[in-house]
Amino acid sequence: MYFASNIKFLRKRRGRTQDDVASALQMKRPTLSGYENGVAQPGIEAMVAFSGYYNISLDTMLKIDLSRLSESQLGELERGYDAYVRGSNLRVLATTVAPDNRENIELVSEKAKAGYTTGYADPEFIGELPLFNLPFLSPNRKYRTFQLKGDSMLPIPDKSWVTGEFLQDWRDIRSGHAYIVLTTNDGIVFKVVEDNIEKSGRLVLYSLNPLYEPYEVHISDVREIWKFVNYISDELPEPVLPEKQLLRTVASMKQDLYQLKKSIGRDIEDATEL
Repeated sequence: MYFASNIKFLRKRRGRTQDDVASALQMKRPTLSGYENGVAQPGIEAMVAFSGYYNISLDTMLKIDLSRLSESQLGELERGYDAYVRGSNLRVLATTVAPDNRENIELVSEKAKAGYTTGYADPEFIGELPLFNLPFLSPNRKYRTFQLKGDSMLPIPDKSWVTGEFLQDWRDIRSGHAYIVLTTNDGIVFKVVEDNIEKSGRLVLYSLNPLYEPYEVHISDVREIWKFVNYISDELPEPVLPEKQLLRTVASMKQDLYQLKKSIGRDIEDATEL
């Protein structure tokens, strides 16, 4: 963890004294000094306070050695675009490799989803997942397969196996495309994404099933994004009627309804005459 060295690095980079930062965070200077030198360990409230003060995510403060970033990456951080969240070469993925040095495809079943939400970065947890390979996928890219639950993405059936390609740089997200998104609050979701990171730091997630309303997630709540590649299912999706056939069906129904109304009208007239 790099928290101690990072808060010291950021303070010096911004030309602030320990008294300046301690006063802003309402703590004693010796306490701050202890945090910076690793003599004392800050609690979660103190870490959140530092994160807010420097406007950098806690993930970044903990996991990334900021002193090793390039000036452009640091500049991106300081402009509010978190390099850990969005950087192309900072995201570290726990993965497994076959004996021939080809990356496996790990299988995350419905039962494993709960564990995956907390163990996605744990090599031991990932190493215990079932493994397989699909020969038609690129050996130079990283894939993972997740089991779908529910009907929100119909016509893709419930319990389908959805494979995604790991998206390292979230600036590559394309609005209107489908992604598997791991979030802190909702776990693994499979949705069509609208990219609003630049505008509001959020993604809008849409279901294919119109019965489900779209909703937003803040990018700080997102842990992984996988670009949809394909799905496997033992169920045949419901057929979709071609447009012309659908129009003929509707016209036929209208004609049947017209004939029914005429028949009912005649029956009423006959009853009136009696």
